[in-house]
Amino acid sequence: MQISEKYNPQQTEQKWYNYWLENKYFHSEPNEKPPYTIVIPPPNVTGILHMGHMLNNTIQDVLVRRARMQGFNACWVPGTDHASIATEAKVVAKLKSEGINKSDITRDEFLKHAWEWTDKYGGTILEQLKKLGCSCDWDRTRFTMEESLSQQVTKSFVDLYNKGLIYRGYRMVNWDPEAKTNISDEEVIFKEQNGKLYFLKYKIEGTEEFLSVATTRPETIFGDTAVCINPNDERYAHLKGKKVIVPIVNRVIPIIEDEYVDIEFGTGALKITPAHDINDYEIGKKHQLPMIDSLDDDGNLNEHGLHYVGKNRFDVRKQIAKELEENNLLLKAEDYMNKVGTSERTGAVIEPKVSVQWFLKMSEIAKPALDVVMDDEVKFYPEKFKNTYKYWMENIRDWNISRQLWWGQQIPAFYYGDGENDFVVAEDKYQALVVLEEQKGIIAQLEDLRQDEDALDTWFSSWLWPMSVFDGLNNPDNKDINYYYPTSDLVTGPDIIFFWVARMIMAGLEYRKEVPFKNVYFTGIVRDKIGRKMSKSLGNSPDPLDLIERYGADAVRVGIMMSSAAGNDLKFDSEQIDEEGNVLTEKQIKQRMEEGKDAVYTSPLCDLGRNFGTKIWNAFRLINMWNHEDKPANSTDIQTIEWFENQLNKTIADVNDQFSKFRISDALNLLQKLVKDDFCGWYLEAIKPNFGEGISKEVYTKTIYLFEELMKLLHPFMPFLTEELWQTISDRKIEDALMISQQKKEETFSEDIIKKFETAQDLISGVRNYRQTKGISPREAAEVYTNASEFANESVIKRLANISEIHFGTKTEKPSFTFLVGSTEVSIPLSENLDLGEEKTKTEEELKYLKGFLISVDKKLSNEKFVANAKPEVVESERKKQKDAQDKIAILEEKLKSL
Repeated sequence: MQISEKYNPQQTEQKWYNYWLENKYFHSEPNEKPPYTIVIPPPNVTGILHMGHMLNNTIQDVLVRRARMQGFNACWVPGTDHASIATEAKVVAKLKSEGINKSDITRDEFLKHAWEWTDKYGGTILEQLKKLGCSCDWDRTRFTMEESLSQQVTKSFVDLYNKGLIYRGYRMVNWDPEAKTNISDEEVIFKEQNGKLYFLKYKIEGTEEFLSVATTRPETIFGDTAVCINPNDERYAHLKGKKVIVPIVNRVIPIIEDEYVDIEFGTGALKITPAHDINDYEIGKKHQLPMIDSLDDDGNLNEHGLHYVGKNRFDVRKQIAKELEENNLLLKAEDYMNKVGTSERTGAVIEPKVSVQWFLKMSEIAKPALDVVMDDEVKFYPEKFKNTYKYWMENIRDWNISRQLWWGQQIPAFYYGDGENDFVVAEDKYQALVVLEEQKGIIAQLEDLRQDEDALDTWFSSWLWPMSVFDGLNNPDNKDINYYYPTSDLVTGPDIIFFWVARMIMAGLEYRKEVPFKNVYFTGIVRDKIGRKMSKSLGNSPDPLDLIERYGADAVRVGIMMSSAAGNDLKFDSEQIDEEGNVLTEKQIKQRMEEGKDAVYTSPLCDLGRNFGTKIWNAFRLINMWNHEDKPANSTDIQTIEWFENQLNKTIADVNDQFSKFRISDALNLLQKLVKDDFCGWYLEAIKPNFGEGISKEVYTKTIYLFEELMKLLHPFMPFLTEELWQTISDRKIEDALMISQQKKEETFSEDIIKKFETAQDLISGVRNYRQTKGISPREAAEVYTNASEFANESVIKRLANISEIHFGTKTEKPSFTFLVGSTEVSIPLSENLDLGEEKTKTEEELKYLKGFLISVDKKLSNEKFVANAKPEVVESERKKQKDAQDKIAILEEKLKSL
């Protein structure tokens, strides 16, 4: 068979991906096999592939490809999330660039633009996942805004409302002035910012006395409705029951008392602005204060802002500070480091705002969802995230599910009047008319109803994802939902454990009375080599597609998986280079970013992945070069094959164990050792025919079989290279493609055979070390003396160590190089060409070092506190060091006698 000198991923990858697609290997339908189901964490429809996606989807593909090859009917459902805030922001920006304001068009016109944008750009990230090799069932691709999924979201809302779990009410929310919507507490990112602490004068009504009040937001004074002091603060005892005048505003407001106020912070007097601060809001409710909202949805001062009306809140902050100072109403302003809430989606500074919103009661549905995780019905990997989950679930608050957006599922509430409760909830307007007549006795027409303007929080659609992708709410007894649900594994990041994981568990228990998945594997964050989160704005994040183009998908997959322990952040070492291959400094990178020059990255991890692929490719090329002869296998071949088959079976058992613990990186490392060290390094060298000779057909056939089994094990990690080699080995039928072949089942193995071969490996390495340290050619045969009575793999030892004779149970009288293999002593007479004086000096130096080392170990083991308190395995390790040092010292002292 013909095989090129070098593997070319650019020529190979698209070929095999198209082959897999054409033959529907990724597609799944319910059948008699056990199901293995994964639903993709739907990326934002606005998104493009980044390193976090690369890690997450590589892990999912490894799991699903492995399950497929282990006899499961594997189904990986792909799809995208409509991402209300992010998508609406992009559409608004696009319209603005065309001279169109959102406020100037109707909802239907806006949605038309949004769908056009989604249709044009929405599939980008899914197409990019194909480059990575993701074996998703693309026929099942779903989108959270498609009709079927939207129907299920609406159905869920109506059901929960009818159960009394959804309600409408006034609440303080986190307002994003840029996106013009409220966002959840979990979507607020607090960032430290340099600011000022302003000390304002609030004059006591009817006097010249004033009360000093500290604030970081003087622009909110237009909403002040009280000043609060601690009732235990003796400094202000004389002010109880009095009133103050809000500076500039000149509104008279009461001084109230509440122990919430920290006597030690600022001046001990707190301005209360119930409409613009969550804590003030609670105090305002408690003391029945009026609420004055002085900001509009854009974060500008409204009609309550007097002469600042229409001006931006941050501009007003600077201007009002100046006005306060000019009017002798500002005592001082100090530099102040403040934690400011910002929007995760837009980065805008959040403004607390009171508004009418829709909420889902969480306490009732949270308890069962907590229990199933605590009882390991849903297992977390790593387990440490159970504590995070528990804390959040035990302190859960009602979920604000409404957003002031047009892009999303519109809330199915229909208003028929102007009263606060003049609405009904139904799946559409037609059903609303029926509900209105049945529940309220009102007969109305379609034109009498108006639907709530708000859309539902995007997470309110994605919490149904494991069910809605199989139409589980529209058609709760269909064959897909009954077969594929609950899904098997979920791979996601710990940052959405609250947004998504917890809520999916709640929804699954609510609607299917079953958990939505059995295991949750939490990936870490991909960071650069100095620990910074990878970000395009920092210029430290490679483009995954560029890496794939440079190294090939398999190399990148292996590179990112090599250091990806569950739940732990991984450092993806990469460097940016210029067109000549020179490594760039951070200053040069920033300069190139400003100039708009493309970034080109190299990565040591991807280099390792590529080198591993090259090793496999060259191993097959070597096997392919050998002639096959009709001759029996020799003893070396037989011993080597026996050992490798046992080593293969042991590794399969170990890999299965690692996968059961979701230690996927460790499983890959085991396979790398098996392929690179055991197969390429030892097996092929042992069976390699002598120059000019051929290999036994029996051994060749066995070697090809073993190589094929290795390709099966590696395929989930390196799908393209392994399929290319698999198809090169022989002409395969369509039903014989590697990706749908069956991996070798776990079988028994002999630890004894493996250990005996390891002994042979140690002995061979010892002889090779002798030649290397003494500068002796590997071609020079050696005689070996040993106190052992026999070696199990004598022919392998002789062949690979180039030993002419092994003298068992004897010692040589000649000066020799002696080493231990376990407790077995092995000696090689020193070459006559060696300088014995130099050898004696080296031996004395080594003996001196070992004796010093032994003293330190003896001292540690003679310490009763160490022996009593250290872990048993640590003490055992020290005792082994002691024994090894003693044995080596004895050998070296014996050696000195002969020199």
